[in-house]
Amino acid sequence: MDESELPIVERRGAVQWITLNRPRLRNALNAMVIDRIGSAIAEADADDRVRAVVLTGAGDKAFSAGADLRPDADGSPFDSDPEKPDHPATRLYRTVSRARIPIVARVNGDAMAGGVALLSACDLAVAADHARIATPEVKIGIFPLLVLPYLMQTVPRKRLMEMTLTGEPLTAEEAREAGLVNYVVPAAELDAKLDWLLGRLIDKSPTGVGLGKYYLNAMADMSFHQRLDFADTAFPDLTATEDCAEGLAAFNEKRKPVWPGR
Repeated sequence: MDESELPIVERRGAVQWITLNRPRLRNALNAMVIDRIGSAIAEADADDRVRAVVLTGAGDKAFSAGADLRPDADGSPFDSDPEKPDHPATRLYRTVSRARIPIVARVNGDAMAGGVALLSACDLAVAADHARIATPEVKIGIFPLLVLPYLMQTVPRKRLMEMTLTGEPLTAEEAREAGLVNYVVPAAELDAKLDWLLGRLIDKSPTGVGLGKYYLNAMADMSFHQRLDFADTAFPDLTATEDCAEGLAAFNEKRKPVWPGR
C-alpha cells in the first residue's frame, strides 16, 4: 500500500486529528491503517498538550466502509494466525481503552462493518445526517465478531441482534437512538457541531477527564457493590489532584480555572 493512503495525523490546536485517507476505497481498513490509528492515538495520549482526538474519514461519502476486501488487498484484516491471536482490531481496542483523552468520531459518511467498530470505540460521535451505519458481514457469510466488543457495551441487545443478524443499515438518526452517536446534523453543519462539542471538552480539567475515563472503563464490568467499593477507594486520589485544588479555588474566587493538568 502506498504510504499516501495511511491516515493523516495533524495537530489543530489542542486537538489531534486522524483522517482515514483512502476515499477512492471508501476509507477501507487494512492492518497498516488500523495500526497507524492506534499509534496516533497512543502518541496523542502521551502528549500533555493534546486534549482530544478527532477520528474521521476523507471526503463526504464514507467514514469507513470497513475491511479492504479486494483479493489483492495489502495487509487485509482477514489475515489471521490462530497461533498468534493478536488481531490489529483488538490491539486498537486495547489502545483506545487505555487512552485518557476523549476520542471523538466525526462521522462524515457511511460507517460499515469495521468502520462501525471504529465509531463505537470512540467516546463521543457527531454524524452527518446522510451517514448510514451497518454491520453487513452476514451478507458475505461471516459475522461481525471483531466489531462486537464495543457494540455490546453500547447498543441495546435487540437492536444489536437486528443489526448483526440482518446486516441492514441504520440511518444516522436511528444510530443516535441506538446510542452509537451523540448528535446528528446536516452535513454543512458537521464541523460547527464538532467544534462546539470539542470546545466543551478541552476547557475542562485534563486530570478530571483522564481519571474519569479510567474510572468509567474500570467500573464497566463491576457489580453495583463492587462499584461502590471502587469509588470509596478511588475518591481520595481523585480529590488529591492539583486540578481539584485549582477547580475549587476558581469556583470560590469566581474566576476561570487555569488547569495544572496534574
